[in-house]
Amino acid sequence: MHNDGQNDGNVMRDIFTEIFENQPVDPMASARRGGRPDLRKRFYERAHVADRAGEGGGFPVLLDGKPIKTPARHVLAAPTQALAGHIAQEWNAQEQVIDAARMPLTRLANVVIDAVAEQAKPVADEVAKYLGSDLLFYRADAPPGLVARQAQAWDPVLAWARDDLGARFVLVEGVVYAAQPSEAIAAARAAIPTDLWQLGAVASITALTGSALLALALAHEQLDADAAWAAAHVDEDWQMEHWGRDEVAMARRAFRFAEFAAAAAVLRHA
Repeated sequence: MHNDGQNDGNVMRDIFTEIFENQPVDPMASARRGGRPDLRKRFYERAHVADRAGEGGGFPVLLDGKPIKTPARHVLAAPTQALAGHIAQEWNAQEQVIDAARMPLTRLANVVIDAVAEQAKPVADEVAKYLGSDLLFYRADAPPGLVARQAQAWDPVLAWARDDLGARFVLVEGVVYAAQPSEAIAAARAAIPTDLWQLGAVASITALTGSALLALALAHEQLDADAAWAAAHVDEDWQMEHWGRDEVAMARRAFRFAEFAAAAAVLRHA
């Protein structure tokens, strides 16, 4: 017996798999593979949020009334209507084609639903690894302007970790690795969120910035997103001010910022 609904579901599943699994999302990676990826045409009229929470408790994002599925075939649903609304906006912003590179929030949602939900402890462990060699620990010894700028951006975060988390870390001049006190790492690790969406966002921010402490400070509202992003790029900005802009580096940074902004949106709205 022919089942149009089942066939439609299979087509939808294949489309999402191709969009979010088989295509490189980094434009640089796409260029290395030989040009622009073969993007899917937009196949829906409108993305919107379900009026009420679904069976799993989240608010599903719908395309023309049908739920979106993640690559692992879970329903794409956010814990709040506000966050689901931001995901729907990404889908509505797609014009003629669906470009996964312009959908960082959807991609992060897929990761949280498909991966973080199944592997919360390994994800938290990965964040904790950064606490042993965090960006904020390694300081320049010259020039004085850079030393001062690092201190201005990073010292308040370390003071928060010390005073509020009980995590007293050791600062190092240069880039030679120095072990951090296990007590400090354990104390800061306790501040890693257990909520799956917040954990996924913190993990993303940690990887993007090289600093678990910046991610935790943002999650605990000790920094706003602009301050955290600026703090992560103190060294890079200093170099560009004195040696000129690197346009390739700036293109990569713009891509990473979109990922960062998506994770920050999850922290605000989840």
